[in-house]
Amino acid sequence: MTRAPRDRLLDMLASCDAIADHIDRDDADEGILFDALRMRLFEIGEAAKDLPTGLTDTEPEIPWSMIIRTRDRLAHHYFDTTHAIVFEAAHHEVPMLAQAVHRMLAILDEAGPQEPAR
Repeated sequence: MTRAPRDRLLDMLASCDAIADHIDRDDADEGILFDALRMRLFEIGEAAKDLPTGLTDTEPEIPWSMIIRTRDRLAHHYFDTTHAIVFEAAHHEVPMLAQAVHRMLAILDEAGPQEPAR
C-alpha cells in the first residue's frame, strides 16, 4: 500500500526531530549516535523518494536527488559511510530540510484533501 505524501512528510519530520534530539544529547556514545543518525538519514531518503515531483518542486533549494542517493548509499554501501558526512548532514542539512518539510505540509493543508499529482 502506497503511503500518502502527507504521511511521507510526517515520516521525514519525525526523523528530522529524532536527529535533532540525538545530537543534543551529551551522554550519547559516538558509535551508537552514528548508527542512529545513519538510520534516520536512511528513513528520510526512503520517504523522499516517493514524494510527488509537484510537491518537491515547491522546495527547489533542497537537493532531493542527493537525499535519495544518500539513502541508496546508506543501504548498499554502509561500510563506506564516513562519520564526517553523517554528522555534517545531521547538524547542517537536516534542520533546513525540517523547515522545508513544514512548508510543504502547509502547502498540503492549503490544498485540502487533494494533493499534488506525481
